[in-house]
This record gives sequence, structure tokens and C-alpha cells, in this order.
Amino acid sequence: MRILLTGKNGQLGRCFQDALKGTNHELFAYGSAELNIADADLVAAVVEQVKPDIIVNAAAYTAVDKAETDSENAYLVNATGPELLAKQAGILGIPFIHVSTDYVFDGEAVEPYLPTDQTNPKGVYGASKLAGERAVSAACDKHIILRTAWVFSEYGNNFVKTMVRLAKERDALSVVADQYGCPTYAGDLAKAILHICEQHKQGKLIAWGTYHYCGDTPTSWHGFARAIFAKAESLGVIAKRPQLKAISSDQYPTPAKRPEYSVMSTQALASFGIQASSWSTSLALVLSKLK
Repeated sequence: MRILLTGKNGQLGRCFQDALKGTNHELFAYGSAELNIADADLVAAVVEQVKPDIIVNAAAYTAVDKAETDSENAYLVNATGPELLAKQAGILGIPFIHVSTDYVFDGEAVEPYLPTDQTNPKGVYGASKLAGERAVSAACDKHIILRTAWVFSEYGNNFVKTMVRLAKERDALSVVADQYGCPTYAGDLAKAILHICEQHKQGKLIAWGTYHYCGDTPTSWHGFARAIFAKAESLGVIAKRPQLKAISSDQYPTPAKRPEYSVMSTQALASFGIQASSWSTSLALVLSKLK
């Protein structure tokens, strides 16, 4: 397959490039420096040049708090860009795979969100991602929207790497304990996307639409931090785990309100033969790469 990838320098983009190593697929990867996805003429020119069999959009504006005061750029990257890419995919009649977020929900549920559940974002970031979902759905019939959450990897900036750094600097840490979600390894998400691409290549019937892909076991940020420290100490990544204090969201205010409960059901992806990410297993893998 000829795969056009955007967001090549992000966590998912880098993991997707790793996932393609050793395969026969041709990858055409672009970062924001080479391709401004909100530039209609440039997007059209790149797609015309590459002539891809499939487009994977891993580009995103992910600065959740900054988005509250930088909404124009958030919408350009999270809504306008995906719409332009999806339109080109629609013109060519090829699939478009787009990654979205748990932040399209308000976090007031009491059981895992299904892809069909009502959306109600609480901040600009979530609203911009939801606008992107709707634009993609309207622009390209052959679309897969994958909502994910709490992404971590050996690349870029993420919660796991931040906790490891802080554990080396401090003897005690306070972490929010009343927000729940499912940590997701970007490498597992990348493999899931590649699996969908290959199923399409094999001519298997795909039910286009919106799905959820995330970790298999819900936890809080505090619980996630506890798991990170325990595993990091056992692997020798940190000398000793810091004291960990549980605090409430009210004790750690942020410009953008986070969902209190953003656990998502991945059951619908079973039709692709894709299981939820085992984040505990993947956490050990990532930490071993940080030694």
C-alpha cells in the first residue's frame, strides 16, 4: 500500500513509522513543517503527488489548556485540516483514518462510553476534535474515526515520561485521583491502525464509522502514576519511588476542565479482530526504553 501519514513527529506518527518497518508498504510521512493540513491547495497538491491508497491523519493540536486561548489554531489543526484531507480521500475514493479523543465526551457517564453515545465536550480542545469528526464523516464515506485516550510512548511529551522525570527530582508528588480513563500505548494504537489498513488492502468488508481504541483497564491518574513508579523502580529506571499523595481536581485547577470519567468501550473493534491495549504490558516496554 501507498500510505500517506500526517503528524509524523508526534507520538502516534513515530510509532506508526516503527510499525511499518519490515513491511512492504510505501510510507509518505509529513510533519507540520512539510505539510500544513489546513492549507487546501497544499493538501491537494501533496495528495495528487503521492497518489495514496489510504490516508492516516495523526496530526493534532493536543495542547488542551492552551486551546482555551488559542481556539483558532486548535480548530485549524483539529477540524479544518482533517476536513481537507478527508475531502481529498473522498475524491479519490480511498479510506481515511482519523484519530480523535475521549474529550468529545463530558465525563459524566458511569459506565464505559460507546461510540454511539452522546457527545458533549467541555472545552475548546474537545469541541475542535468533535468538529473534526463531523467534518470527516461528511467529507468521506470510507472513514474510520478512532477515539483514543491518555496516550503515552517512548516519544515526545507524555504523562509516563513526566512522572519518571519528576520521580528523579522529588521525594514526594501529588497526583489527581478523581479522573478516570484508560491509558493507551501509541505503539498499540499504531498497530491497530495498520491492521485496519491491511484488512482494507485484503479486500475485507469494513464497517466504516467511529470506534474507540484505548487501554484495557480503567484507572485514575494517581493509579497510573503508582503503576509507573512501581514498574520504573523494579526496572531500575528510578532509584526509588517517591511518596504519592492523592488529590482532587479542585486541588489542581487547570484552564481546561478535564472529564472526570472518560473510560471508553473498545468492544466494537472486535469486528476487526482488534483487542484493547494492555497498557500495563506496554508500560513495561516503554519504561525499558527509557533506561
